[in-house]
Amino acid sequence: QVQLVESGGGSVQAGGSLRLSCAASGGIISVYAMGWFRQAPGKEREFVAAISRSGGVTNIANSAKGRFTISRDNAKNSVYLQMNSLKPEDTAVYYCATEDRRGVVTTDTENWGQGTQVTVSS
Repeated sequence: QVQLVESGGGSVQAGGSLRLSCAASGGIISVYAMGWFRQAPGKEREFVAAISRSGGVTNIANSAKGRFTISRDNAKNSVYLQMNSLKPEDTAVYYCATEDRRGVVTTDTENWGQGTQVTVSS
């Protein structure tokens, strides 16, 4: 099972940017569609973005559309989330994940990173 490690989180002011990275080890991610999720305190984990195995197709949650971009570099076994125009409501722990057993990027996946905290102040 591939291990995922997120990095790049931090504290920024509203309107700022962050780039999250997800580095994989113990396996190659090119065989997986990959995604980013987030979980704010007291809320359920929610979908943010997904990218197909080749990187040719992406899907961004409505709340992040136009501000966030997901990308991947299979040669580096890594996935990225570029977050621009950040808002206080983007504050959450952000998780990287592989597709689930059905090949779909959902919270049903068994393969999660440990998460990285993003805090956006107004």
